[in-house]
Amino acid sequence: MTMKRISTTKKTLMIASVRSACGSFSSLGIQASSRKASVAARIIFRFIALFFVTPSSSLCLQAQTDTLRLSAAEVRHTPAHNGDMVSANSLSGEQLQELRAHSVADALRYFSGVQIKDYGGVGGLKTINVRAMGSQHVGVVLDGVALSQAQNGTIDLGRFSLEELERLTLYNGHHTSLLQPAANFAAASALFIESRRPTFPLSDTRRFYHTRVAVRTGSFGALQTTLRTDVRLAENIAASVGGGYVHSDGNYAFRYRVVGAYDTTGVRRNSDIDALRLEAALCGSSLCDDWRVKAYLYASERGLPGAVVRGRTTSGDRQWDANLFLQAYWRHQIFDNYQTLTTAKMAYDRLRFTNDPIADPATIYVDNIYRTASFYLSSAHRLTLHHFSLAVAGDYRAERMLANLYDFPNPTRHTAYLSVAAETRLSGLRLQGNLLSTLVYDHTSQASSVPRRTELSPFLSISYRCTEHSPLVVRAFAKRIFRMPTLCDLYYTLVGNSALRPERTAQLDIGSTWELFPTGLFRRGEISVDAYYNKVHDKIVAIPGASMFRWTMLNLGSVSVQGVEMCAQSDWQFGNVCLALRATYTYERARDVTDRADAFYGHQIPYIPRHSGSFIAHIDWRDFSVRYSFLYTGKRYDQRANTPENFCPAWYTSDIAISYNYRAFRLTAEVNNIFQQRYELVKGYPLPGRNFFLSLSWGY
Repeated sequence: MTMKRISTTKKTLMIASVRSACGSFSSLGIQASSRKASVAARIIFRFIALFFVTPSSSLCLQAQTDTLRLSAAEVRHTPAHNGDMVSANSLSGEQLQELRAHSVADALRYFSGVQIKDYGGVGGLKTINVRAMGSQHVGVVLDGVALSQAQNGTIDLGRFSLEELERLTLYNGHHTSLLQPAANFAAASALFIESRRPTFPLSDTRRFYHTRVAVRTGSFGALQTTLRTDVRLAENIAASVGGGYVHSDGNYAFRYRVVGAYDTTGVRRNSDIDALRLEAALCGSSLCDDWRVKAYLYASERGLPGAVVRGRTTSGDRQWDANLFLQAYWRHQIFDNYQTLTTAKMAYDRLRFTNDPIADPATIYVDNIYRTASFYLSSAHRLTLHHFSLAVAGDYRAERMLANLYDFPNPTRHTAYLSVAAETRLSGLRLQGNLLSTLVYDHTSQASSVPRRTELSPFLSISYRCTEHSPLVVRAFAKRIFRMPTLCDLYYTLVGNSALRPERTAQLDIGSTWELFPTGLFRRGEISVDAYYNKVHDKIVAIPGASMFRWTMLNLGSVSVQGVEMCAQSDWQFGNVCLALRATYTYERARDVTDRADAFYGHQIPYIPRHSGSFIAHIDWRDFSVRYSFLYTGKRYDQRANTPENFCPAWYTSDIAISYNYRAFRLTAEVNNIFQQRYELVKGYPLPGRNFFLSLSWGY
């Protein structure tokens, strides 16, 4: 939609509309308790009106629709085809709910090219590895703002509940929208997590709130509760408050078998978890503005189940987490061809780790506390001239980590990002490129600080679509990126190595997407295929030293990755029966090419299978729905040498869930791992067999 500058008459109408919004508070029962409060409210709203209707702001009148959906879909510049420039996997809010997954990590298992590391049970930590490059090369972006973890560089994806999410999208390379913070370009792949936004019917002006409650219980003493309330404060402003609680004792039976040594059963211990999550958000949108302020708190206590080695199943590891952040996102269109984006974030993380020798005599007593405080600010600008767009962005992040360890250097890291991106469209050809400059400076209380580093990271992509509505698009991209060693890699007592070099990666990708047009019973379909090549230099690894408590961080050689990803999905309509299908397959050859003299030169790197895939089938009939999902992971090795003693067998799981809707209620019964598959994602960390869950949700 083409936007015009607001005339004096429109400004008058805008002020009147804001005043009417002020008056609508009385119908919502939010009247001021005194005349002074009422006068103060008028002054505030007049100030807001005058600020947003100034010529520099060029605020546009919001079009009326049948539904008031405070969603960025109408505001943010999202390409019509997400996979035009880079390959992208995506699951919408409805699909996420139907999967009945526990967390973001569980849902990501259905993406191609993804491996999840799960260290056992509900309480175990969960990280993501994309295209065999390591979890530190995956950037996680929540509602447009990048998450960071200065301590070890990985985000525990098990702490994010799917109940609060609208969409999950994984981009190889990065999101190709030009208007985004520079830090979003600083990873080999990017996971975008979008939270739900409030939705209210405009036809019912008396309805100013929406509430949803969900309870889930089942195996392992699990209990999950979720509560969320959305409140409409004005015509295009809403607030949401919600939270959730998770409990599980994590005790499940497993089989432990070593050929020629052990073949027994046991019960997984120390896999319990108690976690509390609280969220609050205030958001609004119009044709020219999109903004959101979000506060988030996560607190948990969990047991960390140890590896099952030589029949030993005990573990005394305990972990307490407290994560708190406040972030803001504001996108504003100043002129028809000029947009700005401002994001800011403050965060505080506290982690306590203990190890009790009474519970595990093989260990020593440990009680470590890590505290990390961070601040982040970004400003991005985009200018569009006909078929050419130019964007610049500048970010600054400061992170400080403290610990109660002896002689800990208490490092502070300052990181500055500057990106320049350009895009042009000529008929069906689309070209995009950007250059990211990264400056990293560390300061410590000792003389072990690493030297200041400045790196340049280029990216270039091209795509071709014959016509705007052509079903076929062909794309390719090339990217070079690096990752700095984490603060623990550099400065951790008895482990850190301040001489570490950054890991550097090179990425090449060629792919295509074919969209299938509806015909007969067939409603929608899409097939995408990508071939890729990655090269990782100066891989950072941990090498054990004189004892298991004294390790050394080193740069060791190179990893070469070649792979093919395929994804197909379709929707069918048979009368009042709807069928949705989705299948993925990944072939990946990830080889250690460090030194030709090594006995394991050219071997598959640990935990990366050659073959993996998934399948999801979902059927809707009247008030019933049935979902079946299947996961397959091929054989792997847990060490660099691909020898029989390091072999990890292939595994597969099948899950099924049946749901019934009655008015505002939804009842779901599910059975996971139907065929009692005994498997491990990480060797020595067995995962649950067959398990059952029952959930009930209610929304009003």
